[in-house]
Order: sequence, then structure tokens, then C-alpha cells
Amino acid sequence: MPPAVPDPAGATPVPFNVPQPAGNELAYLAEAVGNRHLSGDGPFTKRCNAWLERETGARQALLTHSCTAAMEMAAMLFDLAPGDEVIMPSFTFVSTANAAVLRGAVPVFVDIRPDTLNIDERLIEAAVTERTRAIFVVHYAGVSAAMDEIMAIADRHGLFVLEDAAQGVAARYGDRPLGSIGHLGAVSFHETKNLIAGEGGALLVNDARFIDRAHILREKGTNRTKFLQGRVDKYTWVDVGSSYLPSELNAAFLLAQFEKVEEIQRARHRAWDRYHRAMAPLEREGLLARPSVPQICAHNAHIYYVLMPTMERRTELLRRTKAAGIGAVFHYVPLHSAPAGTRFARQHGALPVTDDLSARLVRLPLWAGLEDRAIDAVSALVADVARG
Repeated sequence: MPPAVPDPAGATPVPFNVPQPAGNELAYLAEAVGNRHLSGDGPFTKRCNAWLERETGARQALLTHSCTAAMEMAAMLFDLAPGDEVIMPSFTFVSTANAAVLRGAVPVFVDIRPDTLNIDERLIEAAVTERTRAIFVVHYAGVSAAMDEIMAIADRHGLFVLEDAAQGVAARYGDRPLGSIGHLGAVSFHETKNLIAGEGGALLVNDARFIDRAHILREKGTNRTKFLQGRVDKYTWVDVGSSYLPSELNAAFLLAQFEKVEEIQRARHRAWDRYHRAMAPLEREGLLARPSVPQICAHNAHIYYVLMPTMERRTELLRRTKAAGIGAVFHYVPLHSAPAGTRFARQHGALPVTDDLSARLVRLPLWAGLEDRAIDAVSALVADVARG
């Protein structure tokens, strides 16, 4: 059972996240063990790939052991090389930048929009140089970046687009699922995401020219997939690659989550909406800002955050939530201000919105089984701190 409402002394905590089975997880794990196929690309992996292709429209979906792995594969498929540049936001998890850095490429950070906290599409074109090869787009909190504008920029300059849709499963931009719009997409099934496998991710291949090589990279640089398909009489080492396959146990657990996606999403939206209603009076009073979702976007209730008016007020909220046993966190330390960011990357101009909003943001607990009374208690504490 999810935790109940916290009392003032913090005796009954509300964790930031509680990963939960949704239905057939244990039965499918037992079936996977009974199949005696625990390594990658077994029947459960294939069923998950097929589900993702149906739901996203991707030409090919390939489960990976993490979203990080999927983004590293994307950087290899784009043939990023030392000195190449990749435009991306600084307000993202380190994996987005590492995918480029591991190929010797240089992340070029541009600022984010103040409404969605996504890359500001109006700033991308000015950051393009003769070395630019790709744009890595991050869909923060399951709210899409302005993909029509970004794809148009990419087309004008002959650039590849990777959608970091780690937080974007079951979210849409218009009628298009996130991860299905760029040349490649990467999604996450980490235990903090909407659909979970403990650890896990997937590469979504939307441009058919990358399909064959994606299989090779994922299979340690061999053409094993062609061999299994009967397209070659033996398989051998043909390219760079690594071991990006997840265990069949992860895939078995994940398939059970896929089967309950509508139920999980309803529960998450109910919790998100309850937070949003509770924060509305505080926003009207100018005491904080709530998430903003453009009309063209259908979000997936992945994150509920508030933007406090100052960093000091954010610090006080984090202190109070910790004392009450509430798992609120900040998100993220911008990459341009990190030690590795100054070594491996550069920024295009000042990043005032990134610096400001990252210093004021607080993520609140949110998962599919979060009870109303816990949401109300968290909201009451936020209101108490906001009103000072």
C-alpha cells in the first residue's frame, strides 16, 4: 500500500517514488525463467519491441538496458566524430551530453523556454556552425519541445535530430507520440518512469536508413540479426558496437507494465491534476509557478514540479519536506555549470532562463498509487512555505 499522509513529525513518510507492479509481472517473470531464456532478445523482448512499434509508429523499436544506451547508439548511428557539435539544452540529465562526448563531439548548450523548460527553438539556428551535426531534443516532464520548428531547422541545415524522450512515454505532440518525430528517439523504463522495468530503455528508429546498423551496434558490432533472419550464412564482427540488450527478465516485467498503460496513466493524471488544482491559488497569488503545457502537447503526468519565487524559498521548501519525510527533490544542476560541462562542452550565449529556473524548481512525489491524502498533505506543506 502507498504511504499515508505524513504527520508534522514526519512519522509517516511520502517517498519521492514507489515502483509498483501493475498486473502480470510475477507471472511473466516465472514464464521467462521457465522458458530458460534469460539473456536478451527472447520472446518477451520481441513482444515489447512490437508493442512499442504499434504505440509509437516507429519503423523499428529495440529494447536496450537503459535510455542512456539508446542515446549512445544514436550518437554512433549519426556517426558523430571528434570536433562535431551537437546542440542541446543544459537543463537535462548527464546522459544526453555523455552520448555526444563519448564520440568526441562537443555539446553546445542553448537556453530553455520559461514555460516548458524545454530547449528554446528560437535560439537553435543561431547556434548552428559548420561543425554542427545534430540536435538533441529533451522533452522535459513529458511535455514536448516545439518539434515542428525544430525539425524545420534540422531540414534547413541537414542535421540529425535525436529525441531524448526518457520522460516522454505515453505523451504526444499533436497526434504524434514523443520519440517518433526525430530521426531517432530514446525512451526510459527506469523505476522512476511511468512504465518501468527497474532498469531499461529503447531506441526508436524512425528513419529506415538506420535500422540495419542499429541491430549491428546493439549486437556488439556483429551482423547476428541478419544471420538469424537468414540473410547471411554466418555472423561476424562488421562494425563498432557494444552489448546494449536488456535481460529477458526486464522485458518480462516491462510487458506487464505495457499491458496496464491506460490504468497507470489514469492514476498518474489523477495525482497530477490534484496537485495542479491545489497549486492554482498559490500561482494566482504570485507565490509560485505551476507547470505549463502548450495546447498542442498531451503530457503524460510524469513530473509535477513547482517553481518557487527564489532559490532561498526553494531551499526552505526542501528543508521542510525533508523534515516531514516527504521525498521532494530539485532537478537538475545545469550541465554548463558542472565540472565536466566546462571541460567537454560550450554554451552558445548566456543561459539566464536555465540558471534561474533550475535554482527554483522542486519536484514533488508522484507515482501511480499515490493516495489523495498524501497529495493533500504535500500540497498543504508547499502552501505553508509559499505563504511564508
